[in-house]
Amino acid sequence: MSTSPHLTESFTNPENYTFPHNRLSTILHNPNKTPIVLVACGSFSPVTYLHLRMFEMAKDYVRQNTDFEIIGGYLSPVSDMYKKPGLLSARHRVNMCTLAAEDSDTWLMVDPWEAFQSYQRTAIVLDHFDHEINTVLGGVQTASGEKRKVRIMLLAGSDLIGTMSEPGVWTQPVNGIVQLEHILGRYGCLIVERAGTGMDQATDSLARWRSNIHLISQLIQNDVSSTKVRLFLRRGLSVRYLLPNSVVDYIEQNGLYQDETTSILSTNSNPDKGKEREAAAGASKKEAH
Repeated sequence: MSTSPHLTESFTNPENYTFPHNRLSTILHNPNKTPIVLVACGSFSPVTYLHLRMFEMAKDYVRQNTDFEIIGGYLSPVSDMYKKPGLLSARHRVNMCTLAAEDSDTWLMVDPWEAFQSYQRTAIVLDHFDHEINTVLGGVQTASGEKRKVRIMLLAGSDLIGTMSEPGVWTQPVNGIVQLEHILGRYGCLIVERAGTGMDQATDSLARWRSNIHLISQLIQNDVSSTKVRLFLRRGLSVRYLLPNSVVDYIEQNGLYQDETTSILSTNSNPDKGKEREAAAGASKKEAH
């Protein structure tokens, strides 16, 4: 059993990597609240307004229903090793997320750490944020100068919570620790309702961590998905007002999503990595990025 608070003793970083924290608040405005950072892991192929809207719904929920204070939010695009239909290269996906974040509120950022290396499990990704924010940056401080540790929390749609009770990646141990226990027990999550997905039933089997699972109702139903956006693009239909204009412009300028072969399967054709991708995909398919 690992004695480290993290599932790994050290973290690998992509070449020339620097953790983005330019929009991370360094001051906790209310010393009576717990500082948190929201992390959304996903393919973001492409990033949509619903992905961004999730952060706003979480912000409203946190302000009205919890003793948390959000000091930052991150989009963490998955690695190219996550084999999924319609998945563009990490370079394009990170660029689109960056454009979307720049158009958003002042607290949203994109961390390319997960995208530009081998497949990383969600539990390890959360550990990475915990390490960078609390160990490297030293957490956050109150107006009086008191240092506080920041709690990292996963932000996801309710379709993901339904997969957490299924046998597979979530229940596999890493260094003697079950990832589900690590994610929900150590960090916790905010789950945003997705159209057509029941939240209560999905959380029944996760009752032991109920205090760390925050369910957010979607008051204005929005079923925009990356899958539907890709279908529109392949059919030559407009996707404006489904995505930020800067992302639509980027897609048009780079001729993305014109056909189903425009993915990492064609842009990264190194045959030596084929078996490695297949192994990673088999392990990760149920982890619902």
